Amino acid sequence: LLYGGAIHLAGAVKSRKANRHATSDWMEIEKQRGISVTSSVMQFDYNGFCINILDTPGHQDFSEDTYRTLCAADSAVMLIDGAKGVEAQTIKLFTVCRQRGIPIFTFINKMDRAAKNPFDLMDELEKVLGIHTVPVNWPIGTDGDFQGVYNRKYNRVELFDSSRGDHGASMVKVKVASAEDPHLAEIIGADYQARLMADIELLDVAGDELDLDLVRAGQLTPVFFGSAINNFGVEPFLNEFLAMAPSPVARHSSEGDIAPDADFFSGFVFKIQANMNPDHRDRMAFIRICSGRFEKNLEVRHVRTNKQIRLAQPQQFMAQERNLIEEAYAGDIIGIFDPGIFLIGDSLVQGCRTLRFDDIPVFPPENFARISPRDSMKRKQFLKGIEQLAEEGAIQVYKQPDIGTETYIVGVVGILQFDVLEYRLKAEYGVDIRQTGLDYRYARWIQPASDGSYPDPKKLSLTSTTMLVMDKNENPVLLFESDWAINWALERNPGLKLASIGGQ
Repeated sequence: LLYGGAIHLAGAVKSRKANRHATSDWMEIEKQRGISVTSSVMQFDYNGFCINILDTPGHQDFSEDTYRTLCAADSAVMLIDGAKGVEAQTIKLFTVCRQRGIPIFTFINKMDRAAKNPFDLMDELEKVLGIHTVPVNWPIGTDGDFQGVYNRKYNRVELFDSSRGDHGASMVKVKVASAEDPHLAEIIGADYQARLMADIELLDVAGDELDLDLVRAGQLTPVFFGSAINNFGVEPFLNEFLAMAPSPVARHSSEGDIAPDADFFSGFVFKIQANMNPDHRDRMAFIRICSGRFEKNLEVRHVRTNKQIRLAQPQQFMAQERNLIEEAYAGDIIGIFDPGIFLIGDSLVQGCRTLRFDDIPVFPPENFARISPRDSMKRKQFLKGIEQLAEEGAIQVYKQPDIGTETYIVGVVGILQFDVLEYRLKAEYGVDIRQTGLDYRYARWIQPASDGSYPDPKKLSLTSTTMLVMDKNENPVLLFESDWAINWALERNPGLKLASIGGQ
């Protein structure tokens, strides 16, 4: 954002006491806690490229919204902490990228602090994630004595200046020295130079080669080292990313692959967000354009309802800030005011076509709670809020058969989302809720038999702790506390089929 001119000051948000907040963090709860709790959409221009950023939370308590955002992306930037290596949330998100064949570009961050050995980090990426790596640059000094990086493409050393006092708030001009410079030992020290030469020789002999076809197939990840808070390595990464990343790719649909240069507009809804502006109580549908050219007031077919609708007041975003636009193209993200007709996964197509893009899967929650309004007089507002948040995909809502709507079972991916749920129901709907945590850890959708029929859930042999619930589409779901309980259900009920991912 800084290099694209979209912001004028870069930095990090550490707590609610900070005066500055990340540009992509627009919810009040995000500003209070200093962390992202929902994905954010931003667009900016850089060196003749139009870049759409789908920024997602980096902590372990991200939401299902983060998974869905990857379904709208053409490439992913994987940010790795140089000291921590591959974290649990990284594995989850990487799995989605791998399943969808999304190219992944890796930036190993915080190299200005004590970090793991770079060879160990490469080995960890390959063993834990199962993806081959190719370092584009290589760090010099990783024990809190960071000197810079060696750029393998240009055979030069880019020097890190630790004396800058603005902590990366402004753009940095990198000092460069040739790797063959006889004075390099004087600049970085003879020990660092010797270690660098040995590392580079090993990489050249034993490392993978940079193969763009493998990168774009998601089988090889280019790796960059740097320090984002100091803006060291960010600009070279951005330039190489733009050179290697694919343009908008074809999207699979019910009528085959739809190329981005097709002569008709098409797109799908991947995110719905209500109350971005609390003063107006609005609801926005975020649409990923897959093909053609979008123009203001374009008439399209809403495939799910088979109705023609006019897309008026299209907007593009810089987090919470919005700009009205006249046109947009494949790869762009636009926002449309939603009067309540859109659902996540909806396809929109110009003309009489009825093609549907692949469904966005419902990812399994890992945390569950029973919730109800504290004030029974607020039941109407409670139901409205729950329905809205479920349509956004912020939560998954389940009902127990033959039980009323006074209480719901709510499932979320990250436990922080329970706090977000409580906060938003209070702030946006004026409802205080009562939460009771449940011990369930797995949701499994009961699958139909080959003839399309479902087994009678009430006749299944299940453990006493397993709960039968219905999802928003009235599909039967089993909630389990353990892998053992899942295996029990499968062993005691021949022919029972369970899926860990549901459909929209």
